[in-house]
Amino acid sequence: MELNELRERIDKIDDEIVRLFQERMRVAADIAGYKKANGKAVLDKARERQKLNEIVGKTNEEFKSYMHVLYSLMFELSRSYQGRLINDGTALQKRIRDAVDNTEKLFPRRAEVACQGVEGAYSQIACEKLFSVPNIMYFNSFEGVFAAIDQGLCTYGVLPLENSTAGSVNKIYDLMVKYDFSIVRSTRLKVDHNLLAKKGVKLEDIKEIYSHEQAISQCAEFLKKLNGVKITTCENTAIAAKMVAESERSDVAALSSRACAELYDLACLAESVQDKGNNYTRFICISKNLEIYPGADKTSVMIMTDHRPGALYKLLSRFYALDINLTKLESRPLPDRDFEFMFYFDLETSVYSPEFITLIGELESSCEQFRYLGSYSEMV
Repeated sequence: MELNELRERIDKIDDEIVRLFQERMRVAADIAGYKKANGKAVLDKARERQKLNEIVGKTNEEFKSYMHVLYSLMFELSRSYQGRLINDGTALQKRIRDAVDNTEKLFPRRAEVACQGVEGAYSQIACEKLFSVPNIMYFNSFEGVFAAIDQGLCTYGVLPLENSTAGSVNKIYDLMVKYDFSIVRSTRLKVDHNLLAKKGVKLEDIKEIYSHEQAISQCAEFLKKLNGVKITTCENTAIAAKMVAESERSDVAALSSRACAELYDLACLAESVQDKGNNYTRFICISKNLEIYPGADKTSVMIMTDHRPGALYKLLSRFYALDINLTKLESRPLPDRDFEFMFYFDLETSVYSPEFITLIGELESSCEQFRYLGSYSEMV
């Protein structure tokens, strides 16, 4: 049989599949109406399990695994459609609508903002990019920033989330599980690391370099060329510069921003020593309150799925079904739970779109744990 003939057969089969799929979804809508009228939940695990076993049992051995995947996805789509028809709006959906309606139309110019580190830190630079006139309160650790927001000491906090070279800041993701907050804005900052030392000191005099672990990672190739130099991590690149300025030693240097050279009266021994010139760090601005400003087109969520095969695949199918672009997927192990993970998702979707509201409702009802982290826009 010729290829064109085979394709014509496939086309006819596909036409029949389309007709039957639509008929199945219409029946699913009738079932949704019955469940709504009788106060029944959308998900009936026993029924789905029984039905799936029956279908796979009728399938030839060579196609069993494919049929299992196909109908698992079919059940997900059917349940999604039923949920959309049944739910008048969850508490979270209403909370999001209230935030959209009640948040000020302009992002604030002035605010009390928490940052990690000291004057000259990249977090401070990012903060001044987000806020025109911030009143910055510095904390020794990332957790200190989260705690300041949690306790109401500051209205906002600015934290580094990921770097284009060194990857994610894992400590931030771990703290996200612990604290209750909302992301209200984000920004990307061009990061240039410079080797700073006291004036009069030469590069060949340096015996030890201080910096944050992310900056050290981003400058790995440069540091490899400095034979015999000790590399010491500290809490922040600006703290590293301050340590050099306050040290009695003349053989120490810091990987830090150019701004810190002027701030701490240091000399720049080498400029832009990061491995890649296109080195950006993404910072998030967090708040205790849910604030959604006009133009919000990014959403972040945290999800824990069932610990079983295909759970993540089924979750991802929901984004695909609603044509929502997934821009980031990060996993972090859960403390005290062996081989279980919390997944962090960044979604590209307008907060005003019906697909966004539908997705939020579906995720709430279909995941073992679900946290909405906020909808926001990103400054560039």
